[in-house]
Amino acid sequence: MTQPPQQQEHPGTEDELTPTADHGEESYQGSGRLEGKAAVITGGDSGIGRAVAIAFAREGADVLISYLEEHEDATDTAQWVEQAGRKAVLVPGDLADPAHCRKVIDEAVEAFGRIDVLVNNAAFQMAREDIADIPDEEWDRTFDTNITAIFHLCKAALPHLGEGASIINSASVQEDQPSPTLLAYAATKGAIVTFTGSLAQMLGSRGIRVNNVAPGPIWTPLIPATMPADAVETFGDDTPLGRPGQPAEVAHAYVFLASDAASYVSGANIAVTGGKPII
Repeated sequence: MTQPPQQQEHPGTEDELTPTADHGEESYQGSGRLEGKAAVITGGDSGIGRAVAIAFAREGADVLISYLEEHEDATDTAQWVEQAGRKAVLVPGDLADPAHCRKVIDEAVEAFGRIDVLVNNAAFQMAREDIADIPDEEWDRTFDTNITAIFHLCKAALPHLGEGASIINSASVQEDQPSPTLLAYAATKGAIVTFTGSLAQMLGSRGIRVNNVAPGPIWTPLIPATMPADAVETFGDDTPLGRPGQPAEVAHAYVFLASDAASYVSGANIAVTGGKPII
């Protein structure tokens, strides 16, 4: 599969993406696996987060969608959640700010009374050819958004997570096969894996599960918003399946980890990489 060369302003939007990504809008069929649960999904307006929000709603969950800034992607995702008969709450703002992380959790508790599933999916990346090309503030922003925000969100959510609750972090194939042009991003994804393994052990006695999903190259607005046009054109071609994945193809892993079917799964790292192994 080859995408036409394209670039967007960060963070990118779904309506500028060519070809259009599949989030399961027409294909995902729920079966009540998350009936009555309340979920928080960061970066839930587009890409993998949108696919997870649609899947969770069709499985019976109410969803708070945390996202960076106002545009049509968030309202479109909320409409899909509401069409599934579930409640959608939109909370815009920058998760690099610890106070905003706490606000997201407060809004969820106010809306739902509790949190059953926390999906830490929001991420920032920027491709750079050389370490000297990475501005200090960009390095800091990548870590603040990708890993430090997870700490603040988990810490704030913990008093509202009961036995059987699930925390799901979005790692990446970059944790295991780091690209030289994604130095900061890959480093944060390695940190997420270690954080998840430690937190899973810390929270096990409370009956709270903590896991990762590690996507490979998935076709989302983040790609043309952060990578050169020529890299976008061949994005995903180097996987054994020979193409990038669609957000809808990743959502099933999040549903499994959020559901009671994964009641004995904690500290795991589920690869959805098109055949690229994660060791």
